[in-house]
Amino acid sequence: MMSQEQTDDEEQTAADEEAAQEDVEEAEQPNEQETEAETEAGEEAGEAGEAEGEDAAAARREMAGVDEDTDLLIPVDDYLSSGVHIGTQQKTGHMERFIHKVREDGLYVIDVEMTDGRIETAANFLANYEPASVLVTSSRKYGQHPAETFAAATGARVRSGRFIPGTLTNPDYEGYIEPDVLVVTDPIGDSQAVDEAITVGIPVIAMCDTNNATNKVDLVVPTNNKGRKALSVVYWLLARELMELRDQETDYGLDDFEPEL
Repeated sequence: MMSQEQTDDEEQTAADEEAAQEDVEEAEQPNEQETEAETEAGEEAGEAGEAEGEDAAAARREMAGVDEDTDLLIPVDDYLSSGVHIGTQQKTGHMERFIHKVREDGLYVIDVEMTDGRIETAANFLANYEPASVLVTSSRKYGQHPAETFAAATGARVRSGRFIPGTLTNPDYEGYIEPDVLVVTDPIGDSQAVDEAITVGIPVIAMCDTNNATNKVDLVVPTNNKGRKALSVVYWLLARELMELRDQETDYGLDDFEPEL
């Protein structure tokens, strides 16, 4: 199993978890941030596009925290327009190293270069497992369709919506399964799945926003985990990279991962 990505400061962990827990109810239903993030992403991309030529490219890369000589899985503009980089107005100590900057309005901006690299890392890790031994979960409304499409594209199992207690720990439950690795959309909304994964001793890959505590997560993929387009892009890229590593073709494109409004 991979070593857990956690801080040594237990007081910081407790404070982060307490702050993050305030979002539990939000995780099960859409909120204003999910649509605001996408609007703001479009506005930011438009602002950067007002410049011309090399200046425009440099502005977009700076906005996303991407070095000039870095090659990404997709153009930086595609990341920006999806809102992958737009975090929350809360920051945990666990997520600080994944943050590029804080905007004047208080929103933390996620380092897109780190998001891109962690997607590749997650795909490489998942490639070590049989498709059916991977379980993906999402309680978030806008994460459910991308998670389900990821499962269909890669052969993984999926549990979307409410995660039934005992799914991983109670052999007497008719829906009991024994995966070897867990992928979650949000450690807060998917906390039941995360806790059960820890109980049975399987690694956890999680899409984490700036307000997430990551002490129960083995591999963090830093991203806006509330926005419809952001989750679609991250799940699509993860599926695409995983299938390439398996030397298998897929008919699923980005449009297939986007849920209807």
